[in-house]
Amino acid sequence: MLIKVLGSSAGGGLPQVNCNCRNCADARNGNPAVRKRTQSCVAVSGDGQQWTLLNAAPDLRQQIEMTPQLWPPPDAGLRASPIASIILTNADVDHVAGLLSLREGLAFRLYASETVLAALAANPIYTVLDPSHVARVPLSLERSRAIAGGLNVEAFAVPGKVALYLESSAPAFGSRTGDTIGLRICDPASGGAFHFIPGCAAIDETLAARLRGSPLVLFDGTLYTDEEMIVQGLSAKTGQRMGHMAMAGPQGSIMAFAALQVKRRVFVHINNSNPALREDSPERAEVECAGWEIAWDGMEIKL
Repeated sequence: MLIKVLGSSAGGGLPQVNCNCRNCADARNGNPAVRKRTQSCVAVSGDGQQWTLLNAAPDLRQQIEMTPQLWPPPDAGLRASPIASIILTNADVDHVAGLLSLREGLAFRLYASETVLAALAANPIYTVLDPSHVARVPLSLERSRAIAGGLNVEAFAVPGKVALYLESSAPAFGSRTGDTIGLRICDPASGGAFHFIPGCAAIDETLAARLRGSPLVLFDGTLYTDEEMIVQGLSAKTGQRMGHMAMAGPQGSIMAFAALQVKRRVFVHINNSNPALREDSPERAEVECAGWEIAWDGMEIKL
C-alpha cells in the first residue's frame, strides 16, 4: 500500500493568500526552513493503478498535476483517470471544495457519512457532479467496506464539530455523529493498515483504545498550542473552538499519544500559524523529540 500526502496544510495553505504572519511571509520569500504547502489531502492505493483520495482540497487540480500517479494513463483513451474514489472526513470547505475540480465527467465513487452527504446535497453547486458518473455512497460507521485498489476502509466517529458554514444549524457548534469521522485503511493482501484523522477535538477513551498499537496514524496537527492564533493576532478563536486539539500541552495530542504505542505518528492538516512548520524552530525539535513527524507535500509512505 502506498500513501502519498498531496497537501499537508490546513485551510488556506502556506502561504495563505491574505496572511503576512511570520510563517507565511517567510514561505512567500523563499526561506528554506518554511516549505510551501497546499491544503490537506492524501492519496492511497493498494495496487498502484486505482487511487482513493482522502478529502478533496481546493488545491486538488494543482496536487494532481504534481503527482504523476494521478495523471490519465497515456494508453487509456481521451478521457481517463486513476482516481476511482474519494472519501470525505467532514464537510469543511478545505475538504470538499476540490470536488468541483472533478466536474468534467470524471467517474468515481464519493464516500462520506450521511451527515456530510446531506450537506453536499443541500448545496446546489454540487449538482455539477453528474450522478451518472459520481455515485454518492453513505459510509456506515464501524463497518469495513471494500474500495478501489484492493483496499478496505472502516469509518468511525471522532470528537469534532460541524463545518463553519453549518454552525447556525448546530447547537453548541455541533458534535453529532457523522460531523467528523476518522478512517482505518487496510490492505488485506499485505496486512498493512493505518488510521487517518485530519480533524479531531479530543482523544477520548474510545478513540484511544482504537488507536492503541496502530502501525501508523496520520493525525490532526492544526495548531501547536490552543491559543496560538489569538496570541499571534490572527483570530479570536482557540483551537478547541475550531474543533482541533493542539499538539502541545497537557491536553495536547503529543501527551495523549504518549502511552498508545503507535509505531509511526505523522501530523497532517497543519495551520499556517503553527511554529512547528519551521524546520529550525524549538517547537519542531520538541515534536520530533516526542517521536512525531511533520508531513510535507509529496511525502510518501509505504506499508
